[in-house]
Parts: sequence; structure tokens; C-alpha cells
Amino acid sequence: MCRNIKILYNFEPPATKDEVRAAALQYVRKISGFAKPSAANERAYDRAVEDVARASSALLRSLVTSAPPRDREVEAAKAHARAVRRFGS
Repeated sequence: MCRNIKILYNFEPPATKDEVRAAALQYVRKISGFAKPSAANERAYDRAVEDVARASSALLRSLVTSAPPRDREVEAAKAHARAVRRFGS
């Protein structure tokens, strides 16, 4: 999985459309190898981002869990602690 794509499921508040679209964009960038497509590929690229975002939103709406929702601030603090351990302060 692309490291820049963050887990979006089971957070309070739920993931926004912008967060889902950003994850879709990162996914399409990763599999296509293009950070920005050429003019010839732009329509296909944009369509892929929208398709992935739509599928991701549908998936997030369909998933069920008995686990309590995660707190964004707590998860961000954990990620920061991992980064400090990995890269230093």
C-alpha cells in the first residue's frame, strides 16, 4: 500500500469527501506512475481518480465494525511517535 494513503475507516468524525479523493489521487498516482498526466492522458487519469473515490466511498459506507470509532488526534499522536522512533526528532 502507498504509505501516503491513510486509513479512513472507523473515525469520528467520518472521512470527508476531500480525504477520500486525496487517497484516490494518491492511489492513481502510484499505479500510473504519473504525478501529473500529460494532456493526452488527463481525461483518463481524472476519470480514474473519480472512479476510485466513488468506489472507496461506497466501501467505507458498506463496512461494519463493533470496534469503537478511532480518535483522529490519538492516531496522529501515534503516527508522530512512530516517525520520531524511525527518523529521530
